[in-house]
Amino acid sequence: MVKNSLMNDLAPSVIRGSALTYTGDPFSEPSESALRYVHDSILVLEDGLITAFGDAGSILPTLPDGIEITTYNDSLILPGFIDCHVHYPQTQIIGAGGEALIDWLDKYTFVAEQAFAAHDHASESAKIFCDELLRNGTTTASVFCTVHEHSADALFESAHSRHMRMIAGKVLMDRNAPDALQDTAQSGYDASKRLINRWHDKDRLLYAITPRFAASSTPEQLELAGALWRECPGTYVQSHISETLQEIDWIQELYPERNGYFDVYDHYGLTGQRSLYGHGIHLTDAEWQQFHDTGTAIAHCPTSNQFLGSGLFDIGKAKQPGQPVSVGLATDLGAGTSFSMIKTMGAAYQVARLAGADLTAAQALYLATTGAAKALCLDDKIGTLEAGSEGDLAIIDLKSTPIIDYRMGFANSLEETLFVLMTMGDDRAIRATYVAGNLAYQRD
Repeated sequence: MVKNSLMNDLAPSVIRGSALTYTGDPFSEPSESALRYVHDSILVLEDGLITAFGDAGSILPTLPDGIEITTYNDSLILPGFIDCHVHYPQTQIIGAGGEALIDWLDKYTFVAEQAFAAHDHASESAKIFCDELLRNGTTTASVFCTVHEHSADALFESAHSRHMRMIAGKVLMDRNAPDALQDTAQSGYDASKRLINRWHDKDRLLYAITPRFAASSTPEQLELAGALWRECPGTYVQSHISETLQEIDWIQELYPERNGYFDVYDHYGLTGQRSLYGHGIHLTDAEWQQFHDTGTAIAHCPTSNQFLGSGLFDIGKAKQPGQPVSVGLATDLGAGTSFSMIKTMGAAYQVARLAGADLTAAQALYLATTGAAKALCLDDKIGTLEAGSEGDLAIIDLKSTPIIDYRMGFANSLEETLFVLMTMGDDRAIRATYVAGNLAYQRD
């Protein structure tokens, strides 16, 4: 059952149970030192924040007599999941298969997105999308809307009513798309600026300037997108890069004067902190270095890449010592096949193995929580359970199905427990979701 968090009272909430958060980066140090696991923890949630977190024996004596405590047994309390790249208008075409990227866009995506010309359709889709995020323990996402200005309004309104921290933007497309889905360089700039003025930094909402990808924007549109980003400090940029080899060849034809895909975005001032690009599967060595040097982040979309046959993201290359790139995990619905970040973690492990790399469960979970927050430059606000962070939580049932319950009985370590969870778990594992300190979803 999804609840409207704004309907809950603002009294402190106290939660007890096993909890896990990160104090370091498991890609650069041993998981044992990067993780903070508290077997019997207390979290105090007040005024939207985590005001206390630690061992129950230390915190219980500090609480007022008679305060209500919600205890989650056989569960694991985590920071709320963060989805770094997702298309809410594509919720209605999840599982539409049989095509590679460019043909998939033409056959399914662009057809579905034209329906968002209707305000009611956009509003209903946004509500379903946000409810599904919460049902899957996802409390923050970086979201692509459609070219329609009101599609972004609908998403922000839905997220705001649930008090979610959300990043989103109207898609910019002024070529290589159906006429009904095209704006112009100037109209896209103007609409994006209006949306920034309406929504950016309102409550927990943030705006992302959103060229769909370089192939669907003219140089003039990318020029104005870069200008808008410079004019509006604190906003984001999100787009796509190097998802397929066919796409890369197309970009080279459209921008022959540029030295590769990354250089297109970099030339127009669309790289750096708070810029996030989906996929990054077929990057050159020089482009890996550019991602590292500029602080530009990658959203890793494993279920989408497998579904469309786009290729295998190289997490080993992304996290190589001396040249690490900021990476967050993403569903990339609707080419992605599930809202569940747990299933997405499992897919990321499989992709890593196929690409000849290792990905531990602790690393995969980091990419869906603290690592994702860092990719979004929001690690001072979300992605952790430490006091002072915003009170976004996912409560994971470690016995969500009979076979998981049975398998967990043979797990001999925290790493194995996490591995079983990401290998076998799905949306049924989400027992509850808290947003800004309030219960926003409760299973059953």
